[in-house]
Amino acid sequence: MHYAVPRILSQSGMLEHFYTDICATKSWPRLLHVIPNSVRPQGVQSLLSRKPIGVPAKHTTAFTRLGWTRVRNRSKCKTPADESRLHLASNKEFGRLVVDAGFFGADTTFTYNTASLEIMQAAKQQGLTTFMEQTIAPMTIERRLLADESKRHPDWPYSDTADAYDELIAREYAEWEIADHVLCGSEFVKQGIADLGGPAEKCIVVPYGVDTQRPPEKKISHDGPLRILTVGALGLRKGTPYVLEAADTLKGTAVFKLVGPAEGLPTGREFPSNVEICGAVPRSQVTDFYRWADVLLLPSICEGSATVIYESLAAGLPVICTHNAGSVVKDGVDGFLIAATESSAIVTAVMRLASECELLKNLSLNAAEKAKNYSMRRYGERLVKVMKLKMRMPSV
Repeated sequence: MHYAVPRILSQSGMLEHFYTDICATKSWPRLLHVIPNSVRPQGVQSLLSRKPIGVPAKHTTAFTRLGWTRVRNRSKCKTPADESRLHLASNKEFGRLVVDAGFFGADTTFTYNTASLEIMQAAKQQGLTTFMEQTIAPMTIERRLLADESKRHPDWPYSDTADAYDELIAREYAEWEIADHVLCGSEFVKQGIADLGGPAEKCIVVPYGVDTQRPPEKKISHDGPLRILTVGALGLRKGTPYVLEAADTLKGTAVFKLVGPAEGLPTGREFPSNVEICGAVPRSQVTDFYRWADVLLLPSICEGSATVIYESLAAGLPVICTHNAGSVVKDGVDGFLIAATESSAIVTAVMRLASECELLKNLSLNAAEKAKNYSMRRYGERLVKVMKLKMRMPSV
């Protein structure tokens, strides 16, 4: 999904200008490619991957100093509260820089939650239409759900970051108020806004998509236990405690690989013998894990619409996930929808797939078929159609 929206808008002839904080195609980051791969630090490699392919450089402005300052300051953050304060300050500065640079004659803006307020305020003063994407359920909902999880699992890392969160939450409410249209990746996000008394009438659900131009690589055949994969930062928000509880019950039936940053795990704890903590891996290597797996498991407590679900469907993996994951999965067709916070529901779903080979095969075929409607091309079609309708532009 990285840079997907500006690329889609550019290809549709709708993009006047694209603003970002830092990318590999503007200013001094353009020169970093001369560093040999063998000696590139991980941070440089990550920066070089930030290429807005399909977006003309002449239509792109990168605030490189802001982006680089944010990267450097993030490394100094000692607590989640520090990170939240940095996030808030950087988003305010980004908005100010965009407003100062201007709108290049555009009649519409497209922005993202918590980085929108200053931009939309200026845009509305100039009579522009404002679209804002709410990328995850509202912070108030997320905060409430994670606080409940912390009570259930007090030994797991959790920080409320109250002061920074309070201002970010107020910012979200202000953004909903000023936006003409709020795009949501899932019904879970839209319902969260409605539950808080937000403007549900402004919300439009537009599910995402992933690049599926290449056919899925051949899966690794195997005998033995069912192979279960999770992808994402391990911790309370991803429902990792329930993965580990289920894994302990499923010894001999399933093996688990947990891929993602592991800072959210409790220290000094032993994990079930059928669980491998893989840690963070480069995006380019995640496909190897999809080939290894039989099933994706994502019992998330709070998401927007998790990209890993779309990727897994495209790889032909049935998905076991919660409604809170913002999923397009249909229960019993291309995966299973389970209740959040219930490891027993994970056990039941995995046991069924492990014991019913034909069901696993059918769900895998259905997953690959479902993915065809959630390619990047189809996402672009959905997004452009909605925007043109709301902008009163004729669809092509």
